[in-house]
Amino acid sequence: MFSEAQTEEKPCKKSSEAEENIKFKSKDAETENFSKAEDKPETLYTAGKDHGTTESVGEKRSLEERGVEARDSMQGGSPKEPAMLLGKTDHLRRIHFRDPLGEDVHFNEKRELSSFYALLNYESIKNGVIIARVVGHFNASAQEGNQLVLNNNKIVWKISDIPVSTCSESCPPGYKRILKPGIHKCCFKCLPCSEGEISNETDSVSCLKCPEDQWPNNVTECVLKPIEFLSYKNDTIVLLVSIISLFCFLKTSTILGIFILFRDTPVVRANNQTLSFILLVSIMLSFLCVFLFLGRPTHVTCMLRQTSFGIIFSVAISSILAKTIMVYMAFKATKPGSSWRKFIGVKITNCVVFFCSFLQVLISIIWLSTSPPFPEKNIHLYKEKIIFQCNEGSMLAFSILLGYMGLLAAISFIVAFLARNLPDRFNEAKNITFSMLVVCSVWVAFIPSYMSVTGKNTVLVEIFAIISSSVGILGCIFFPKCFIILVRPELNTKICFSRKINAAL
Repeated sequence: MFSEAQTEEKPCKKSSEAEENIKFKSKDAETENFSKAEDKPETLYTAGKDHGTTESVGEKRSLEERGVEARDSMQGGSPKEPAMLLGKTDHLRRIHFRDPLGEDVHFNEKRELSSFYALLNYESIKNGVIIARVVGHFNASAQEGNQLVLNNNKIVWKISDIPVSTCSESCPPGYKRILKPGIHKCCFKCLPCSEGEISNETDSVSCLKCPEDQWPNNVTECVLKPIEFLSYKNDTIVLLVSIISLFCFLKTSTILGIFILFRDTPVVRANNQTLSFILLVSIMLSFLCVFLFLGRPTHVTCMLRQTSFGIIFSVAISSILAKTIMVYMAFKATKPGSSWRKFIGVKITNCVVFFCSFLQVLISIIWLSTSPPFPEKNIHLYKEKIIFQCNEGSMLAFSILLGYMGLLAAISFIVAFLARNLPDRFNEAKNITFSMLVVCSVWVAFIPSYMSVTGKNTVLVEIFAIISSSVGILGCIFFPKCFIILVRPELNTKICFSRKINAAL
């Protein structure tokens, strides 16, 4: 039995003798030795810069086995043998020679072989002869991105079309790649980008979402969303509404002029001409309030349009309520011994108008002080456009403002309905009843319409309600009086007025 150290001495000595006896003097000697190695697979070939060694596989064990034995020897064997093995390993790292193809073979700083591969294109020509052309190379030691060099012009394909390296067609812009589960990554399917997303590259792995204020005009580009509001330039409905409002304003101004011109006649003086003037002015201003709802919203217009209309329309309805109370009190006071006579006078009507209007002013001041309206760009209502609108700030305050106007209109309707049969040729109770019926119907229909539409259509609904209710008051109360003043002047006398009262009494 030989010890482990004795067993290893013989190979080490033989290897040293081989190093002294075998030297490569030229490139031909290297080629010859490579040829012998190919003919005899069992022969291991190694070469140094100036000399080389050959060893039989049966006579020499592999370097891995020696490393294991060297490790065991360092733990309990002879210390000389590991040093010899480590010296040979260091010697192998410095190997540098040329192979039969003339390429350098050596280890890099990472102790890896420097890989250099030539890419050959095999082409079959006449008589079954196959030739190979170098069309590129692959150098593993080159920089990233420069490792593969390929000349496509030199490649000759067996088929007419150049084959592709993927099993799926490339995804065009506007699509993204989705890998098929359980299949190679070269096999994928193309899905179109979702709404509001783009991809401007071929074979994009994901789509880009456009910013909130932008929208894709196609599948590759995001553009700014158009801003929509009731514009004088782009909307025909705005021009139509403006013309209607101006026409109604001029018509109301004409009626006011007629009443001022015939202010001393019984028709105008009946039921307090001052209230008639206040009512006409309020209706005129209501038509002008429409223009606060049109055009590009600003901080001023957003704060004024709801509150100004609420106050103006409250003054108009308060005037109607005061006229109705005046009619009812006047005919109650004509009866002998009636206690209503002490309430007859201008002060009671003025107090009704002032008090009812003041409450609406107070509501508006509280609204503007706590949560005033402001302009905003609503980017979430529509995906493809931005709605530039006025945010009411507080829907509660807006509801209270409209609710108070509805309350005044309901009270006026009830009082006018009770006084509708009072005997007077110039009695406005019937006319006021119809006018308040129109106002209440319009604003009751306004609530569901306002809640069901979106965008600039909400503004159009409110404009329609303002114009309709103002025209209803103007037509039901003042048109009959204008007809008497201009067409039937013989009825506009004190005699006719007295006869009607006496017949009733």
